[in-house]
Amino acid sequence: MTVKLDTEGIGYIGVFEHLTGARVMDCLVNNEENKVTMVIKNGDMSIAIGRGGSNVTKVKELLKKEIELVEHSADIKEFIENLLRPAYVKSVELLTRNGQRCAYVQVFNKDKGIAIGRNGEKIKKVNVLVKRNQDIDNVIIV
Repeated sequence: MTVKLDTEGIGYIGVFEHLTGARVMDCLVNNEENKVTMVIKNGDMSIAIGRGGSNVTKVKELLKKEIELVEHSADIKEFIENLLRPAYVKSVELLTRNGQRCAYVQVFNKDKGIAIGRNGEKIKKVNVLVKRNQDIDNVIIV
């Protein structure tokens, strides 16, 4: 699946890859929260973080934005689990209804707030990244 990025996202990916050596699969910029979410190639997470978090800290200071790292996975369920961390995912069920592919994600009641996020920001981000990377139309927390 091809991910389409804007010029701002492409610039952030270039800086991140140059400074860390880790491969970035996708990038989501949230200027309202001054945050950039980087989807890191599976297996490159330790390179992306760096010893003691040094690589993330360098990028954070240079871009003057909060950096969130998520490890990519070809497995849809694992990718959703990575996106929802630190919420614990009990199960992910993939269904097709009315021509739309949906992922129904079951989390513990105590983790629902974490999975949804303040004002639904986390689940919105999860929906965008899952749509762009896995062609799932909707992620629903149950």
